[in-house]
Amino acid sequence: MLAQYVADGIVLGATLALGAIGLTLTYNILRFANFAHGEFLTFGAYFALLFAGSFAGTRTFGSLTFGLGFVLAIVVAAVLTAALALLLDWLLFRPLRRSEIAVTLVIASFGASLMLRNVVVFAWGPDPQYYSRAIAIASEIMPGVRLTADEIFVVALTALLMLVLHLFLSRTRLGKAMRAVSDDPALASTSGIDVRAVIRWTWIVGGSLAAVAGVLFGLTVQVLPDMGATLILPMFAAAILGGVGSIYGAVLGGLLIGLAESVSVAWIGPAYKPGVAFVLMLLALMFFPRGLLGERR
Repeated sequence: MLAQYVADGIVLGATLALGAIGLTLTYNILRFANFAHGEFLTFGAYFALLFAGSFAGTRTFGSLTFGLGFVLAIVVAAVLTAALALLLDWLLFRPLRRSEIAVTLVIASFGASLMLRNVVVFAWGPDPQYYSRAIAIASEIMPGVRLTADEIFVVALTALLMLVLHLFLSRTRLGKAMRAVSDDPALASTSGIDVRAVIRWTWIVGGSLAAVAGVLFGLTVQVLPDMGATLILPMFAAAILGGVGSIYGAVLGGLLIGLAESVSVAWIGPAYKPGVAFVLMLLALMFFPRGLLGERR
């Protein structure tokens, strides 16, 4: 039984890790906690829902509940969510970055989150929706552990995207520029790096990963207007636990939060599951204020 909870926690943790990466990128480069990031997950999930119907008719991949059309819908959702993130930055965050009061951006992001959530309810309604009505049948992958093909796909796609992001940040010129701006924006600017371009790409990468995280959560659970609000606290907890500013810390934190939430069900029941992330976040702030993989300066 415990092994099953661990497997479920890895699936949830993979989704949280993708979302937490966008959060930690935003904080590290733009220097503020973006509470609207959860709504990027929601919009990504609903964009995919919209286009999955347009691409319907393709055959499913083996025992998966979706086919090529759904994969194309994920790509379109990532592009549209990145565009939404850029639009939000252009309309709201860029003018406010001139202010020297950092909390202004945080409050603005909270207001943007409420606005975007209500836009989703107005556009798609308050009821839960699903990408497919097909029944996903779990198979035993090892003794005591059963997962559906969709859940295995979630973990595999997350691992692939993390590898791609690692190569992007470590091997490409743009990725190195993002790391330089993260370390010291002023020095990066005097070195000839286009900080504005780096900021734009930060929104593109963070928004795209958030969209994929939202789609994966909707695939394995359901698509809801408040899914971003539900996941934003665990994502913040993951970023803080792993070390705010550390991409690899966000991945580690997401997996640990997912595992803790899932395993806790066996002892305290599902009703208290959302509180586990909050408790871990408090413990991390008390005993590991820089996170497990945060920089020690």
